[in-house]
Amino acid sequence: MLELPKSELDEIIQAEKKQVALEYHNEAWADGISEGIESEILAETALSTAMIELVRLHGEAHAMEMLDDLRRRVEFGEFRANPTLQ
Repeated sequence: MLELPKSELDEIIQAEKKQVALEYHNEAWADGISEGIESEILAETALSTAMIELVRLHGEAHAMEMLDDLRRRVEFGEFRANPTLQ
């Protein structure tokens, strides 16, 4: 039996959780679209819900750091449908 270091196992577990969470979000998104809710409304409410939870769990400073990181990722094109290398 292969034994993984705890940190590597933790990373694998986190990646699996993120994948499952993404699947839940995609399903909820599809349900919203099928109910006639516009993508912009779904996106805004998803971001608002996420920020409320991040502030609750980690405080405003941490949430602002995450927003700054997301801004940089947007600027680098990470979220484009067809990303290009810069």
